[in-house]
Amino acid sequence: QVQLVESGGGLVQPGGSLRLSCTTSGIIFRLNAMGWYRQAPGKQRELVATSTSGGTTNYADSVKGRFTISRDNAKNTVYLQMNSLKPEDTAVYYCNADPRGSRYLWEARYWGQGTQVTVSS
Repeated sequence: QVQLVESGGGLVQPGGSLRLSCTTSGIIFRLNAMGWYRQAPGKQRELVATSTSGGTTNYADSVKGRFTISRDNAKNTVYLQMNSLKPEDTAVYYCNADPRGSRYLWEARYWGQGTQVTVSS
């Protein structure tokens, strides 16, 4: 059974930082592209960051320079370090995985349940 479990969300003030984690089981993690997506209330889902199985990363323009995606193949975990958070970063953040590659992450085979991130003073 495949499971992706996100953690690390919460309430943070503007300018603050959070690190999200997504621990996986049931997949060969090192062979999967991994991604983080988010969805704010009333808005469409949007890409945040992706990592190929080889570690090549890609970011949405809105988070470049502030967010960093990384992966630990030994721990079957992908992370999203979020710095200089803004109120517009408020959303439910989802991790996902797909062995076919990062181009398929928009409709990935495997998704987590999501974790809420709220940026507010």
